[in-house]
Amino acid sequence: MACDPFPQFGLLDKFEHLSDTRPYLIRFRKGWSQMQGADKKAAKSATASDPNRSTGFTDAERAAMRARAQEQKAEARADKSRADGESAVRAAIAAMTERDHAMAERIHAIVTTSAPELAPKTWYGMPAYARDSKVVCFFKCAQKFNTRYATFGFSDVATLDDGALWPVEFALTELTAAAEARIAALVKKAVS
Repeated sequence: MACDPFPQFGLLDKFEHLSDTRPYLIRFRKGWSQMQGADKKAAKSATASDPNRSTGFTDAERAAMRARAQEQKAEARADKSRADGESAVRAAIAAMTERDHAMAERIHAIVTTSAPELAPKTWYGMPAYARDSKVVCFFKCAQKFNTRYATFGFSDVATLDDGALWPVEFALTELTAAAEARIAALVKKAVS
């Protein structure tokens, strides 16, 4: 007869045919660290052989998380001044490819003139503009995300509401005068 892990309930007296469930009861009652070696190996191999199991984060995702963690630490160390944010944004723009660099420079100029109350900062390593430490709008370069276009977007803090449906991110292949005027108008509306 198998050892009853819960003698107060008398489970194995009534259900002796379930005696092969002992490893699972041990895992449930004692926890993973106290399981016997064979039981641990069986449990590990069952999860390792799952083809749908995720292998984890990609290198790009890890880099973005590290960049965001560094940004949060920098903000927490001291009151982040506008000059610190400006230099961080300039450094992020300088690291971009030529095409993205040109667009990011123009967008930076448009946002800072259209909404001077927004503080420049980096957000996941990309230029962003915040009010009260909350990102209102941001630029994502095409090179970092391996896309054919860069994007300029707005967070939920931006007041762009227009009925039940409105766009919050725009694809940019080039910055024309009309696109610059539209971005300036959207930024002004976002902070109003």
